[in-house]
Amino acid sequence: MGQLASLPVFFDLAAKRVVMAGGSEGAAWKAELLASAGAHVDLYAPTEALDDEMVALLAAPPVSGRILHHDRPWSTDIFAGAAIAVGDVEADAEAQAFACAARAAGVPVNVVDKPAFCDFRFGSIVNRSPVVIGISTDGAAPILGQAIRRRIETLLPPALAGWAALASKLRAEVVDRLAPGPLRRAFWERFSDRAFTTRAPDANAERDAQDFVGGLARSPEAGGRVTLVGAGPGEAELLTLKAVRALQAADVILFDDLVSDDILELARREAKRMLVGKRAARESCRQEDINRMMVQFAKAGKHVVRLKSGDVSVFGRAGEELNELHRENIPVAIVPGITAASALAASFGVSLTHRDRAQQVRFVTGHSKRGDLPEDLDWRALADDHATTIFYMGGRMASKIAARLIANGLPETTPVAVAANLSRDDETKAAGTLASLGAIVAQIGVDRPILIGVGRVFAAHARAAAAGPTDVAEVAAG
Repeated sequence: MGQLASLPVFFDLAAKRVVMAGGSEGAAWKAELLASAGAHVDLYAPTEALDDEMVALLAAPPVSGRILHHDRPWSTDIFAGAAIAVGDVEADAEAQAFACAARAAGVPVNVVDKPAFCDFRFGSIVNRSPVVIGISTDGAAPILGQAIRRRIETLLPPALAGWAALASKLRAEVVDRLAPGPLRRAFWERFSDRAFTTRAPDANAERDAQDFVGGLARSPEAGGRVTLVGAGPGEAELLTLKAVRALQAADVILFDDLVSDDILELARREAKRMLVGKRAARESCRQEDINRMMVQFAKAGKHVVRLKSGDVSVFGRAGEELNELHRENIPVAIVPGITAASALAASFGVSLTHRDRAQQVRFVTGHSKRGDLPEDLDWRALADDHATTIFYMGGRMASKIAARLIANGLPETTPVAVAANLSRDDETKAAGTLASLGAIVAQIGVDRPILIGVGRVFAAHARAAAAGPTDVAEVAAG
């Protein structure tokens, strides 16, 4: 454990007395917060010193606790029996007096916006009660704390409150029927997956959870399942929230060669990680072996995450894996990812379906099982000057792809865009024309993960490449 600027604690204030001084807007926020935690707040401030926010707060009963207004200034006799004290005072001398009086009575004190007189601080709060998250910057950067709160708010659906309440109801049954360790964790991981949805628990949720507890108690392997997860093009921030949750709930992760270390760092620390990548011209794990491992681990009651680069359903051989899992009656879910074509469009700053240049977009594999061009492709249809075509895994076939398209009527001057290691620190990209596609790919490197875009949506980049080195952002803006 590294050094902590302060100790985060969650203090039960239900029915406990809290003393407050001041009637400002800031004091009103603190009083409402304390009452929401069940505190009995005694507010000391002359009526004429109450801001409109405080007047409105006193007029409306709080959802919990209570706020009692005392029409007089604070004094040293108000602290007896208080759990905490909060003062909203202007002058440093009065702040010091308030803090000293509270401490003399043995009461922890907070003086609003005056850290020197505080024993504790209020942080930013994410409220999904009974799940409550507090964020503190130790008073150094409150605005940063608020920005962090906003980020966390997007991660926690409002429905989480209902699921947390249901978890409280189920806890005793889980403890009674499931042994500590893998069985309990299997239940709570599956329960948590459902909790992180936008839907609140319905009337069937409790019964379904109880049925799952019973199933685990009778057959421990019942918790086994597989999640096919799209890791996106490489950058960890391009993962979906659902993908991150799956990684953090995994027992076993079977990951592709192109999945970045940054993405694996987001996984549960205890998860077993196994590289099962398949790359051209390299020793690879057979698809049959991957299928066998998924089935084996799932039947042992494990949550297996099959982590694939890009999107699961785009040239990821997910169909074969799904067929095998269905054949073995193993529960399987799919978490889609950002496919490389979208990352290519973002990197070059273009729309793949620009209404004036492309009426359709096609994703095409750049090689066959035999390592050559696919022979069953309709190359005449692909040679469409009003479409954008993205070739996956086509680096070694770039010259042949260009020759086929030109032979079937696509002009040699058709713009192309090529990128390797999209969205990563070592991303490389270039643009040009169809006639120069082979040379562009050779310059970038055929042994790297290559994506090829063909179509008029890349015209500005092709012109810029012909004119000389230009920043991609400037081209996109132009």
